[in-house]
Amino acid sequence: MSFIGRMVGGALDRSFGGPLGALLEGVADHIVHRHEHAHAAADADPRRRVAFTIAAIALGAKMARVDGAVTREEVAAFHDVFEIPPGEEDHVQLVFDLARKSAHGFDSYARQVGRLFADDRAVLEHLLDGLFHIALADGALCRAEDDYLSEVARHFGFGADDYARIRAHHIAPVEDDAGNACRILGIAPEAPLEEIRLAYHRLVLETHPDRVIAQGLPPEYVALATARTARINTAYDTLARGRADAATAR
Repeated sequence: MSFIGRMVGGALDRSFGGPLGALLEGVADHIVHRHEHAHAAADADPRRRVAFTIAAIALGAKMARVDGAVTREEVAAFHDVFEIPPGEEDHVQLVFDLARKSAHGFDSYARQVGRLFADDRAVLEHLLDGLFHIALADGALCRAEDDYLSEVARHFGFGADDYARIRAHHIAPVEDDAGNACRILGIAPEAPLEEIRLAYHRLVLETHPDRVIAQGLPPEYVALATARTARINTAYDTLARGRADAATAR
């Protein structure tokens, strides 16, 4: 049975409900037969991974409508976020197309996945990372995409400061940029070194690639988590170096 078939069958057995459940049922009508469904329960992916994968595809599909066209670069970026097994391209495209055309708005998908992962905000940040990666594939984040991602973050339960911190990972370089480094760590420019250290250690703990693996997220997100951790490290080094230079100058 196919990867998508196992995923859909397993999710149906776990009764997601809501817009994600409706999307999965729509996919099942196309690719999952009853005898396959019965077999799926035994070897399906864990529920959280299924929810994460379907939510990422659905929100990526809805974002594709924001700027009016899906570019070749965005398709390639989508493949970066999800390494689609050979022979599964048509099935993943089916999920994408059904989500894009669904009567459910992006906000309903975002609210449901926000509730599903309310106990682990780091997972929601990883999902936003993937969406940013796709949105920036053509080299720029347009206003409509920025507004879309801001609204997705809000439905996930993130405030404006949280979104600014997550956005800073993707929009501006952190090298020698103390202001952007502060945004990445989510601290005020005047924060003392101890506060910088606390924020740094908390974010590294939440973002470390080993944690992504332990959460059961798709393996492609390990690369995104590695990149995020590198940016957090650079931001910390920038601020720590700045504090040291300021202390020496006194």
